[in-house]
Amino acid sequence: MADEDENSGDVGLQNLDDGTSRSPDLAPKEDGQVRSAQELEPVFDVPVRVQAVLGKSTLEVSQLLKLAPGAVVELDRKVGEAIDIYVNNRLVARGEVVLVEDHLGVTMTEIIKLDGGAN
Repeated sequence: MADEDENSGDVGLQNLDDGTSRSPDLAPKEDGQVRSAQELEPVFDVPVRVQAVLGKSTLEVSQLLKLAPGAVVELDRKVGEAIDIYVNNRLVARGEVVLVEDHLGVTMTEIIKLDGGAN
């Protein structure tokens, strides 16, 4: 759902900053020091795959073949429940589906912290 635009390769991102967040140019290091975004500049152009997963379902092949336009596939989530946001197949956040003009988008409501282990 939140993958790259097929035509341009660009992802349309909107910053809906409420004014309470830290400047994007400053981020604390693990040792508490503040670093600038310029230190990360070498990785700014590295492409990543972003997926917003509404839910999952398991179907038998026979059920799959019976699907037609207008068919409803029940997912493992309830209405209003947070969706999972994956970056390069790693769960990084949870969020809510939003409508931005005539496009669907996702607003992140929870950032998933890594456990610190190397994968």
